[in-house]
Amino acid sequence: METRGIEDMFDFHRFPKDPVVLLLLLIYFPVGICLMLIRIFVGVHIFLVSCAIPESFLRRFIVRVMCSVLGMHVRQKNPRSRDRNIKLYICNHVTEFDHNIFNLLTPCNTPQLEGSTGFVCWARGFMEVHSASGRAAIGESLQRYCSTEGTQPLLLFPEEDTTNGRAGLLKFSSLPFSLTESVQPAALRVTRPLVSLNTAESSWLVELLWTFFVPCTVYHVSWLPPVSRQDGESAQEFANKVQELLAGELGVVSTKITKSDKAEFIKRSRHPPAPAQSRTGVAPGSIGLGFMVQSLGTDDPRLAKMAQQVKDVLPHVPLSVITKDLAKTNCVDTTITNLLENKEDAEVEASGTSAYGASSVACLSSGPASAIKPAAKSFGKSPVDRHLSLQERKEALYNFARRRYIEKHGLKEEGGQ
Repeated sequence: METRGIEDMFDFHRFPKDPVVLLLLLIYFPVGICLMLIRIFVGVHIFLVSCAIPESFLRRFIVRVMCSVLGMHVRQKNPRSRDRNIKLYICNHVTEFDHNIFNLLTPCNTPQLEGSTGFVCWARGFMEVHSASGRAAIGESLQRYCSTEGTQPLLLFPEEDTTNGRAGLLKFSSLPFSLTESVQPAALRVTRPLVSLNTAESSWLVELLWTFFVPCTVYHVSWLPPVSRQDGESAQEFANKVQELLAGELGVVSTKITKSDKAEFIKRSRHPPAPAQSRTGVAPGSIGLGFMVQSLGTDDPRLAKMAQQVKDVLPHVPLSVITKDLAKTNCVDTTITNLLENKEDAEVEASGTSAYGASSVACLSSGPASAIKPAAKSFGKSPVDRHLSLQERKEALYNFARRRYIEKHGLKEEGGQ
């Protein structure tokens, strides 16, 4: 199986990007609205006719002609390849109405494995299956159905979700291929002018209205010869074989992308990640106190924000040390306490990772211990205590820098004052 970009397999925008086609759509728009209203009226009558006439060739012919008025045209290729003894049809999934199109060609049932039940399920042409018992129970129920004499064939879509039909096939589920030993593959191509066939997050009702809006939607069904499972071949291997066969017929690639991958991709598209950091890797706001700090080395914006909060309180500690401790504690207060209680370890580690850390450690160690008070002995439990501790540190650092300046230039302290 080939790898294909998941974004190529689905349409997320209804309208075309080509300015010429977009202009034609704007011109056609008033006509499309009128056509949609007329087709809604006609569609209600088609639904009533399909309910009144029992299943037969005459019913399929009448409904097929009336569906042409709705703009849904059906064409089939190699109808003689269809084996009437096969109890399971396998097809790729492009639109929400693929099963209705197949019912115009041959009697078959498509189970509703998830989604609405009751009247809506029946009105859409699905066979209701109790899916609350789990996939194993559904598989056993469908297997009994296929083994029962006199039942209509099942039509299943092993992709379990729709694609745009142009780039590739989703990975086939093994469930349909565990029901029978032989299947009848059918390749489906769908074409439509002006707008996309479907979008990733639209409902079936919205898709129906767009079907009524456009001039026509053409469904091309190509029947392939039946395929049987070989001895020792697992259900998933059988599924992969049929998937490759359909991909070759459609001229697309066979991918390992699943329905869950599509849902995750849509979720990420709906909630894009935070803006990336600059090329230097330094998070915004990480430059302060007159020096540069190192990058966090992490892509987690929450961890970066917490590390910057700790950096504001302990500017002499490199971000790499802060991030390493935050990864363990996941708490700003706990990390500050750990760094204050283990100041020597933090300074030793900082000497190998930060130029500022090395110079600050050297300066601090060169002066008398009593000359500077870098931090309180313990982390304050209240905001007032923490603020006082920070003020004491600032004052101590200022006195230390002032004293070093006086010693360097040979000034007297009274003159410096």
